[in-house]
Formats: sequence, structure tokens, C-alpha cells
Amino acid sequence: MALELTDANFDEIVLKSDKPVLVDFWAVWCGPCRMVAPIVDELSKDYDGKAIIGKVDVDNNPETAAKFGIRNIPTLLFFKNGEIVDKQVGAAPKQTFVAKLDALV
Repeated sequence: MALELTDANFDEIVLKSDKPVLVDFWAVWCGPCRMVAPIVDELSKDYDGKAIIGKVDVDNNPETAAKFGIRNIPTLLFFKNGEIVDKQVGAAPKQTFVAKLDALV
């Protein structure tokens, strides 16, 4: 299961991580987000110990969504050393996310 990231814990978990981090910005009412959700959960198992995989509900955490200029969901941001190094807007196949994560681990 992907970590639940919030406005309160985002900086500590994501920006201060020594591992690469994939953050899925999503919402309950978003159809494409529901298509990506099982992939994100699989990735959290596949990359256990190698990367942090988390999710931000944009409705419940508007500060974090605004901070990163999230306008469309799902948006998946890839962080390394606290910096955004890659991005995927919209649903994509698992292999797309695997390739981006593999480039970071």
C-alpha cells in the first residue's frame, strides 16, 4: 500500500528522503486516478526498500497540491534529493512508471 501523504507530513517524508520518491496526486472522484491507483500500490510493493511511493488526496491536502502547481489529476511527481526530477500527468501504463523509477534508484 502506498503511504498516505498529507500537508502535515509531506516535507518530512518526501523532501527529506534519502531515497527516490514517487508521489501520486489524486482524488476520490477522479476516474483516471482510480485506473492508476492499483499500479501505484503495486509499485509500492515492487520498490519496497528502494523508493518511497506515496499518495496525496488533493481535496484533503490543498496546500501541497497548490505548492506544486497541480492542475490536472492524476499527476505523479518523481523526487530525488528533495527536488522534482520527473513528472507524469494523466494515466499511463505501469511500464512508464517503472522506467522513470528505475532511472532514479
